[in-house]
Amino acid sequence: MTGLALDLNGADVLFPDGVRQERLSFADGVITADAVGRPVDLSGYLVLPGIIDLHGDGFERHLAPRRGAMKEMVEGVVSAEAELAANGITTGVMAQFFSWEGGLRGPEFAAQVFAAIRDVRDDVVTDLIPQLRFEINLLDHYAELPEKVAEWGVDYVVFNDHLPHERLAQGKKPPRLTGQALKAGRNPERHWEMLQDLHARSPEVPAALDALVPALTAVGSRLGSHDDHTAADRAAWRERGVRISEFPETSEAAEAARNEGDAVILGAPNVVRGGSHKGNASAVELIAMGFGDALASDYHYPSPRRAALMLHKSGIGDLASAWRLLSEGPAQILGLADRGRFGPGLRADIVILDTRNHRVAATLSGGRISYMSGDIATQFIL
Repeated sequence: MTGLALDLNGADVLFPDGVRQERLSFADGVITADAVGRPVDLSGYLVLPGIIDLHGDGFERHLAPRRGAMKEMVEGVVSAEAELAANGITTGVMAQFFSWEGGLRGPEFAAQVFAAIRDVRDDVVTDLIPQLRFEINLLDHYAELPEKVAEWGVDYVVFNDHLPHERLAQGKKPPRLTGQALKAGRNPERHWEMLQDLHARSPEVPAALDALVPALTAVGSRLGSHDDHTAADRAAWRERGVRISEFPETSEAAEAARNEGDAVILGAPNVVRGGSHKGNASAVELIAMGFGDALASDYHYPSPRRAALMLHKSGIGDLASAWRLLSEGPAQILGLADRGRFGPGLRADIVILDTRNHRVAATLSGGRISYMSGDIATQFIL
């Protein structure tokens, strides 16, 4: 924690029941009811709970901007953390693939990423949480996975299936096969054979998952599924004990999750773009129907803030309900009862926006400054 004690005055502050101009004080990283320290005039600013990003892989370009170009993984994580902070993110889930794609998404690279996050997380301000994105057809890795996630300090696992099953069933090569193989350092024909072999073992996957899920739960993993397409997909995952639905592709799948009390995470870029870049369900429409619990950056860290502000501006709920998708909603999904809203005793996770343009002026995570830019710095320093 930090010894910083400040009283933020004059700003519009977002509390769970709405925005009001009221002092927000914190000391030693925790919000207090009483004034505790030096006053800071934030007139002209909007103060909101810090963003909790439940799923982001935008850090890939920091860890390896070009294939083989960066070997010092820790420096990449530090650089990515700076981008998170600059976008108002105070808790960031770093979603790393464990995939047949190989290269930056292969098992060996995943081990390096998780080691780097573990090594640096106590030295950075943003709370970094590792997430493993596991490709379910990697049956040969099932036995080792629970031990690996425990070793890596990963307590959030999401199940993916990105194999092009339809084309493989037809014996057709995926259109990006050669490029994908070369990125992984594989011969394209060998890569093609590997995809066919993985697809051929698909009938073994359900039973293997039935055994893997309890094993992961036993080592403390929080579990989610990625890209649910039908209500049946969601029901199958729920029966195994997987209660988080990441980026459901259809309203049917999202509604099925909502009806059974499963958490639904939607993509903030989908909101900003006005729809899915893959032609899936519109996140805006799903939120309007009440089928979303949280928005995540997915591949673009600026999008969560922009998405919440766009939802508010378009009239889909007030600012409190829109911002809840970035703060209290994600906190509940992760079981983080100490953050996500403002109240005495909670973590001082704060993002400060300039009301003139709603850009991030400053970010504080646990009462420590992780980002600050421009005129607002004068208010804190003087």
